[in-house]
Amino acid sequence: MDTLFEAVRDAATSSTWSRGVELARTGSVHGERDDGAEVVLRVATPGGLVSPTVQLFPEDEDWDCDCRARAAACEHTAAAVISLRQARRQGKALPERRRSAGNIGYRLSREGDGLAIERMIVTERGETRLTTTLAALASGRVAGPDFVATQGDLAVEHTLGSKRRGRIPRGVLPRLVSQLGECGDIRLDGEPVAASADALRFVAVVEDDDTGFRVRVGREELVDETFESCIALCNKQLRPLGSSGLLGRDLDLYGDRGRHFGPDEAGVLATEVLPELSDRVGIDVRTRRLPRAVREKPRIALEVSRSGDALELFATLVYGDPPIARVDAGRLVPLGSGSVPLRDEAAERGALRRLQRELQLLPGRRIRVEGEQAAQLAERLSAYDGSLQGDAHREFFRTAPLEAHFETAGDDFSLHFETGGEDEVRRADPGRVLSAWARGESLVPLVGGGLAPLPRDWLARFGDRLADLFAAREAVGGKEAALPPAVLPELAELCAELDAPPPPGLSRIEHVLDATGELPAAALPADLQATLRDYQRRGIDWLCALRDAGLGALLADDMGLGKTLEALCALRGRTLVVCPTSVLPNWAAEAARFRPGLSVCVYHGAGRKLNPGADLTLTTYALLRLDAKHLCAESWDTLVLDEAQNVKNPDSQVARAAYTLRADFRMALTGTPIENRLDELWSQLHFTNPGLLGGRRDFDERVARPIAAGDAAAAARLRERIRPFLLRRLKAEVAPELPPRTETTLYAELDQEERRLYDALVAATREDVVRQLEGGGSVLAALEVLLRLRQACCHRALVPGQQAAGSSKLAVLMEELDEAVSEGHKALVFSQWTSMLDLVEPHLASASLPFGRLDGSTRDRAGVVNHFQAEDGPPVLLLSLTAGGTGLNLTAADHVFILDPWWNPAVEDQAADRAHRIGQDRPVMVHRLVARDSVEERVLALQERKRELSRAALSDGGAAAGLTREDLLALLD
Repeated sequence: MDTLFEAVRDAATSSTWSRGVELARTGSVHGERDDGAEVVLRVATPGGLVSPTVQLFPEDEDWDCDCRARAAACEHTAAAVISLRQARRQGKALPERRRSAGNIGYRLSREGDGLAIERMIVTERGETRLTTTLAALASGRVAGPDFVATQGDLAVEHTLGSKRRGRIPRGVLPRLVSQLGECGDIRLDGEPVAASADALRFVAVVEDDDTGFRVRVGREELVDETFESCIALCNKQLRPLGSSGLLGRDLDLYGDRGRHFGPDEAGVLATEVLPELSDRVGIDVRTRRLPRAVREKPRIALEVSRSGDALELFATLVYGDPPIARVDAGRLVPLGSGSVPLRDEAAERGALRRLQRELQLLPGRRIRVEGEQAAQLAERLSAYDGSLQGDAHREFFRTAPLEAHFETAGDDFSLHFETGGEDEVRRADPGRVLSAWARGESLVPLVGGGLAPLPRDWLARFGDRLADLFAAREAVGGKEAALPPAVLPELAELCAELDAPPPPGLSRIEHVLDATGELPAAALPADLQATLRDYQRRGIDWLCALRDAGLGALLADDMGLGKTLEALCALRGRTLVVCPTSVLPNWAAEAARFRPGLSVCVYHGAGRKLNPGADLTLTTYALLRLDAKHLCAESWDTLVLDEAQNVKNPDSQVARAAYTLRADFRMALTGTPIENRLDELWSQLHFTNPGLLGGRRDFDERVARPIAAGDAAAAARLRERIRPFLLRRLKAEVAPELPPRTETTLYAELDQEERRLYDALVAATREDVVRQLEGGGSVLAALEVLLRLRQACCHRALVPGQQAAGSSKLAVLMEELDEAVSEGHKALVFSQWTSMLDLVEPHLASASLPFGRLDGSTRDRAGVVNHFQAEDGPPVLLLSLTAGGTGLNLTAADHVFILDPWWNPAVEDQAADRAHRIGQDRPVMVHRLVARDSVEERVLALQERKRELSRAALSDGGAAAGLTREDLLALLD
């Protein structure tokens, strides 16, 4: 009793236990019955209609209450166990009610072949007929004596409904008798009777029959009387009449005379026939010759095994130890021992309740539990005192966090994690430790199976750096590869914090890493024919320092600052330069101008051939892709990618070819290291210093996505990591003498016809395309819609099937050009569509404004540029963004007009920098022409987000995302 008392007190909350103490103190508990294994008590609740019934099972340390509370132990259970212990200590079997209150009595009478009912309130003074509802009487709305009702009383009243007395309808009689089994004080024509919900079962009686056995199926008890053919009176107990559950052939086999089994069928009868019959009828064995019909207590057999990082469990409800039978889906299944246990269904239910309460398991179902849930289950299993087969859980979970062991070996390191404070040392894979920590998990699998807590404090200090180092190693060849030299600075910082020896290779590159120190002055080429600006001299020193340290360089100076000259000064040995086709002549010209001593091979054209003796080989990205096998077979001393944003897509053939080129020193030049997404920066740095930013997937998950989500710490870590290997200087920083560049937005109001066309395009396409995007469909349809909307903003004639002589945007352009040219200025006019330039030309001719044009079809690019740059050249130059955006010096212009804004701001900046560059002596005006209340306004907003992305990675700015499905939805909104 004391053990059950403590179990309930442990399971109850403090407030629940206090309410139970109060109920016990006020005498609200009285005992109903005590049959040894089960004690039934009733608890009256102040102001309550129903007095809950509590069942206590002292031997099993279990309990149940019909109040339906969700708590493990309710206040009624607490009151019951307190009162029962007090009664036992006072020498009483059960607690007695202290206050006088009546109970509900039921007076049944025979009426024809049925039963009639009348309810009474029974008190010490006698009986009073109950003519109203229990609720009305309990609430005081109707005067009457005090009473205590049970859940059974309430159920009976609900079943009777408005018919509170008289003959009981046949349709509700079985249900009513079952509910009366939960009530007390039942009389039939004045004689006390009981009621039970247990249907009167049929029983298979097994008897000797000569040398064999005979099985007959009949009623389990002698029926004294039946009512309405559905209720039986047996030994002063009313019970529903059950069916035999036997149909067809079984009825013929077991009915009347029964079925005979020979002596050689004794085993089949005991282990198969009787268990199969036990699902439908009771079993009454009246022979001693049947094989070992035994009494065994049911128990839970729990099989525990380990499967890698998971625990597997299989619980079975069995009889015997070792088991002689199991309970499967309610059926008793013999296990071939020749013995048949007599079922104890009440004990079975108790075992199942305990399994559910202590381990949250169900029998007959194999489960697999992983991760933190497995660790919690292992702890519960360690405290479980039931029958366990296997001890896999004991070594599965280690409570002490893993200990980290970091060591250096030359310019590399090793790391392992192991359990501490245990007899058997267990290890965890470092990669899995870091992955689990990155996912925010608290446990990690151990080698050989099991789990252990992560060393979270240690990882919070060093985890990011270690993840970077592992990613770098993986990116250049896998777990066994050596660390790439570019990550030695990060390894050195980690060694300093962990008191480990620094990598010896650090001494070769320390001068490059010092952000505040002066780099050694590099020796300039003897054939150099140029006067260097200070910032160009510093850039050359930086390039040469990285070259001499065996590291690559990404020179990302603003456009127009002379990156080509700096690169020419840092070349050493046989050099390959890859650049856009449009820039190829410029490289040849500048090499001849600034480094006349270099022998140059232009690898281009139908008869192209490499010259192994040339100092400088020039080729294009298109040829790198086409002739990748040929170029990658060569060994180069220096490799230069100009306009390196051409390898921004790591999946492109040209990027993969660039990664494969062999060279001692790799240099990338770009004015726009990030145009849309951070993986563009990854691609360029993967070319110059493979492994610096780890693998592409790791970079996306650990760097790009957090920065895109606004993680300032991730952006700061990226900047610090790339700082020694990327040099970016803006014109405003290094060329303060350069005139200012002013940007303005010129808005064009669409006229009536233009607005009608634009709105019609939106109405016809937007809803369907947005639905496709939101459903994960292709973005191609969205891009097509955006193309048509943007064209409609510029000129109706750009839209297929439309005709128009002019446009609102052209009118704004011509007005601005007239004014600029009349004041002596020259202007560049950019559009991404050559068809738009075609529409501009007639207007320039009508206005008598001379103009030149440069697009992809232009053969003599240098002639067009020189003519425009000449003092007597045309005042207007029309250019396509793709052909005129890079590699041109157009400083004769001081006005730049961008007719159609593009969502990649870097492309527009490159176009504007054709005029705003070294050599410009006048302020430059950049005009963006935008149709008001159109998609072009949202393009401007998207441009700003992309500029923020670049600032986040390259300076101390914020963060934003690249062109995504969400961007497309925003543009179409």
